[in-house]
Amino acid sequence: MLEVLAASFLVMLASLSGKLVTWRQAGPLVERNLHFFVSLAAGVLLVTTYALSQEIIEHAGSLAGGLPWIIAGAVLVLVGFRYLPHFHHHHDTAEADHTHTQIDANRILMSDGIHNIGDGIVIVAAFAASPFLGVASTVSILVHEVLQEISEFFVLRGAGLSARTALVYNFLVSSTILIGSIGGYFLLEQFAAIEVPLLGLAAGSYLIVVFHDLIPHSIGSARERGHYGKHVAFFITGIALMAIFVTFLPHA
Repeated sequence: MLEVLAASFLVMLASLSGKLVTWRQAGPLVERNLHFFVSLAAGVLLVTTYALSQEIIEHAGSLAGGLPWIIAGAVLVLVGFRYLPHFHHHHDTAEADHTHTQIDANRILMSDGIHNIGDGIVIVAAFAASPFLGVASTVSILVHEVLQEISEFFVLRGAGLSARTALVYNFLVSSTILIGSIGGYFLLEQFAAIEVPLLGLAAGSYLIVVFHDLIPHSIGSARERGHYGKHVAFFITGIALMAIFVTFLPHA
């Protein structure tokens, strides 16, 4: 149990990775180019969604077994969140022209929360198999989480949250990994049975975040400022970075 909790808390610390881009000179640079970094986040999360979808299909045994859960996650986030207050500011205060933002922080926070529960289950299952696999799985999850959490920090900032608030909410949401790890430790068989639905819901919700929030936000920003090339470059960079991790350090 101790090693599972230690691994979970280590992954939780990755939620503070956004602090890396607020130190010293990096902070003002990020603020001035936040709309570009949202495009980078879109690329990272798009590959995350693809990788999750592959895992779902593998665990479910077929496309027919996993696809309904992905669709369910997309529908849940797209329809369900219409009835919740949008957790964002209506304007990007970093810009003098006050660009309207379509990003809703609720969606990315819920997507991350569900994904983290699944990661907790993975950690328990890996340590149950062997200590070596447990450590290897934790390292893999941690590396993916650092890039993903930095990207989600950009998304939360793009939604209008302050840097401090974005870090706090990222950390609080990351604590949902304890639901998966503690629950999985005592009820591994039962929790393993819900891993596919959980990952499906996470993949579907990320899908909506990318295509409903982030890409339209980037297109709108590019249309107003005329920086289409830079947005595309940041988007492709995000895809490339996450694709490298997925290829050479597969998610556990």
